[in-house]
Amino acid sequence: MVERRDDDESRDVARPEVSGRPPLLSHDELVRAQAETLDTPRREYGLLARVLFTTLDTLYGKKRTLSKFKVLELVARVPYQTWEQVAYIAITHMHGRRGLARRIYDRVRESREQQDNEQWHLLILEERIANSGKHENRIYYFWIPQAIALVYYHISWLLFVLRPDWSYRLNADFEDHAEHEYMYLVTEHPEWETTPFDSDFAADYGSFASVADLFRQIGHDERFHKEGSIAALASPRFS
Repeated sequence: MVERRDDDESRDVARPEVSGRPPLLSHDELVRAQAETLDTPRREYGLLARVLFTTLDTLYGKKRTLSKFKVLELVARVPYQTWEQVAYIAITHMHGRRGLARRIYDRVRESREQQDNEQWHLLILEERIANSGKHENRIYYFWIPQAIALVYYHISWLLFVLRPDWSYRLNADFEDHAEHEYMYLVTEHPEWETTPFDSDFAADYGSFASVADLFRQIGHDERFHKEGSIAALASPRFS
């Protein structure tokens, strides 16, 4: 007779591979992904998301520019940082329950990969802006975004502590907005279809035949993050 052990005490339970890293798509897949996004209505954004988007439009205008997307990416990393830090705190209180601690660690790893993905977006945008020779006002494009990110961090943290689904829902709204904005950005720059993508970060993020495909991939990354947050809405915290 085999003794059945509780999942939290078992070391041998098979676990699905956890990854917050979006897949790299081919050119044809990216074109289809863009068409799917443009044909899909935006989510019904909550109040906090609408306030954030209105704030960004007021400060940086409604026109889609790389500098505005850089601000968007500065803010985009925040929820994943929040979830990662809260998960680490949870691990310190639950380390004696190995199964649960392992599941929490999987959440940490997923949040870290999502955060890193957003970081690559930011670095690539900064590189392209620098190569364009555009001068950015440091107050508008460094200090104000840092302040917005700080406020967003505390909001995300508070929502996650009170009710994790509130934080996931806000992030799903944010990522849905970013997904649509990137795909629309590509339509506004037909010249990117024949502009080769050259970057110091290509080996880390991915190589693409054109700048258009680069931004389609970033848009699809945001969809991947959005779908992750939507999936998390259906599961309890650290389940």
